[in-house]
Amino acid sequence: MSLTLYFLRHGETSYSRTGGYCGELDPELTPEGLQMAQAFATAYQKISWNGIYVSPMKRTIATAKPLCDAVGIDMQLRDGLKEIRYGEWEDKTADFVKQHYGEDYFRWMTEPAWNPPTGGETAVQIASRASLVIAEIEKKYTSGNVLVVSHKATIRIILCSLLGIDLGRYRDRIDMPAASISVVKFGIHGPLLQRLGDRSYMDESLRSLPGT
Repeated sequence: MSLTLYFLRHGETSYSRTGGYCGELDPELTPEGLQMAQAFATAYQKISWNGIYVSPMKRTIATAKPLCDAVGIDMQLRDGLKEIRYGEWEDKTADFVKQHYGEDYFRWMTEPAWNPPTGGETAVQIASRASLVIAEIEKKYTSGNVLVVSHKATIRIILCSLLGIDLGRYRDRIDMPAASISVVKFGIHGPLLQRLGDRSYMDESLRSLPGT
């Protein structure tokens, strides 16, 4: 049996609905976000989980908690799974950033692998810290199922790193809706993407929310 990683983006927050930059900010899940977390737990609690690794933010912890409670597994918090740090752009809209940080915004949009938000992180830096968590999991679990609960940019960057996609294209090549699940199986030929951005487990009323 091979190792399979399930990457779960956290449920809806007010920022995922409005599109404001939120990395180090620590908002709670919305009521709908909590419903997404419960729907995930209901759908996936019958899987035999070996471990559950979670970014230590309120929104990711709240997303993982219903499943952890259902299956009786403690979540393991890892800083390497945190969202991109947006620096001076935190809590700002894209329109504000374009107006006040125009040059940095253009460089970040053109090549985010090496250009950060003003005072924030590059995709290369995120890949570096997140890869340490993935390496830890691979070393500890040679087989079975492991859940990784993280954030929109971070999961997309991890997937690019695992699949050999240019890190600078993480926004252009991979979508990651709120509370979506992506599955990567590790075989003799390396990581194999089996599912991407799947939300079929949740009710249509949640899937159709604006901005998620």
